[in-house]
Formats: sequence, C-alpha cells, structure tokens
Amino acid sequence: MELGKLQLISPRKKWRNEAQDFTPWLADNIKELNEALGLELEVENTEVAVGPYSADILAKDAWDRYVIIENQFEKTDHDHLGKSITYASVLDASTIIWIAENFTEEHKKSLDWLNDHTSDKLFFYGVQLELWQIDESKAAVRFNVVCRPNQMVKQAVKSAEGLTENQKFQLDFWNKFRDKLAKTKKIPSLQTPLPRAGFNVTLGKTYIYISLTCDMSENIVGCRIYIHRKKIADEILPLLESKKTEIEDKLGKPLQWNLDLGPDRNITIDLYHSTDLKNPQKIDVAIDWLVEYTIKFREIFGKIIHQNNQLKNP
Repeated sequence: MELGKLQLISPRKKWRNEAQDFTPWLADNIKELNEALGLELEVENTEVAVGPYSADILAKDAWDRYVIIENQFEKTDHDHLGKSITYASVLDASTIIWIAENFTEEHKKSLDWLNDHTSDKLFFYGVQLELWQIDESKAAVRFNVVCRPNQMVKQAVKSAEGLTENQKFQLDFWNKFRDKLAKTKKIPSLQTPLPRAGFNVTLGKTYIYISLTCDMSENIVGCRIYIHRKKIADEILPLLESKKTEIEDKLGKPLQWNLDLGPDRNITIDLYHSTDLKNPQKIDVAIDWLVEYTIKFREIFGKIIHQNNQLKNP
C-alpha cells in the first residue's frame, strides 16, 4: 500500500501576508483556535488602533473579558512581545494569545514567567502555528499550544492568602465539582475554581452563560442561564420563550423564568436543588446534581443558541 508523505510547510504558502491574509482568516475561523486552547472566544474587531500601532485581533471570552491575539509569522521577537503587553494594558485585556511560527526558548520562558508571577486575573498563551500537508493535498492548520497559564501555581498563591471558613468550603466545593465535570469530557473548557458562591460555564456566546451557585445560608445549589446586556436579551429571549415547553420537557423539570429584572435586563432562567451543605454525603449528591444539570443545560440551551447564530448568519 502506497502512503503519502506528511510534511510541515510554511504558513506563507496559504497566507502570503500575516496582517492582510492570516488575521482575517483567523477572525473568521476562531473556533479552530478555541478548540486548541479550550476557550470560547468571540472576535470583537481586527486591526484595532492602539496609538501608532494596531492589535491584530481583539476578542472577548465568555466572561466578557478582553483578549488580545497577536499574530507573527516566522520566529518570535521582543518587538511582538512588547507590543502585545502594550495592547493589553491600553485595552484592559486579561488575556494575551501570541501566535507565531516558531517560539524561541527565551520567549517561552518569558510567557511562563509572566504566568507564574502576575495576577491570577492575567493569562498568557503561546501558540505555534503549524501547516501540514500530505503530498499535494489541501493543507491543514494545527495550533500547537507551547505555553499556557499554570493554574495550579496561581491557585496555590491565592489559596495561601487568608481565607474565611466559608471561602475554604466554597473553594473545596467548586474544585470537587470541576473535577467531576471534567471527567465527563462533555465540556471543553472550565474555569479555575475560586472561593466564592458561583461558578460559570460557557455557552459559546458572550454575555450569556450557565451560572452555578452554592448558597450556604439557604442550603441550596442552583443551575441557571444568565443573560447579561439588553441587546443579547432582546436577541435571544423570543426564541427561548417560544421553546419554553420543549426546554422544560427535555430537562424533566419546570424552571423559574425571571425575565424582567429592571432596566439592565439581567435575565435568569433558574433551577434549584435543596440540600444540607453541612452533611458530606449531601454535598456529594449536590455536586452530582450540579454536574448532571450543567451538562443538560449546556446541551439544550447551547443547541438553541447555535440555531440562533445560524439564523443570523445563514
């Protein structure tokens, strides 16, 4: 049996110019990068002016935080690293994603150092752009992540700070929840647990996500859809309301539809479970309940949101 030869080719064979060809392609195919990083980014704009320079791509993550994507063909250099940090500071971005054809060891170490020594609210990724081809077939893109945030280090620093007993419980609760949810492999990206009452899971669209709660005073846990911003609420609510019966039938539970929460229109669609958060056995059951309904919410509501995006972009 004759086999083809797999070879790594220069990105310039597909995109002659990084700014004019690759950046627009990446903006239109951001899902390729999302899959490699385990993130859910939405592009806000390209070639965003920052003084005399311009950031290649300005995006937002699922928690409405700005993300800078800096693209570079060939080998990494100090100029692009410095520009990325400048763009992030001016645009108040929480994440820098540096894409290059080749990363020097010095620049890998620079990104690792930034991840290990900066705030737990700042994240740095190094992504090697690869283009592969078998003989004369169509080329295939591979984003090889060479640097990523070291969440264990950042969380260890945060955990070392003085936490109250409630915060210690919350951090432990969400760590256990995240571990169980990750084992299902149903959701590609999960946030780092923090010592607070909530934990968010993305739905693939900015300003709308699954918001999980652990209320120690009321002894309840909850799973809800949270829609932030009037524009998004006006866009998606009619479709959700039209499918209310279908949604509740698939979930097997009635939901609380809180659709008028004042001028800011922060809409929630809620489901709660009563428990005893002082009972270890009940805690395990509550975590299992959250895992089950997080997956159901994401499958059901995510499908509707995807359909809505297709209607908008036929």
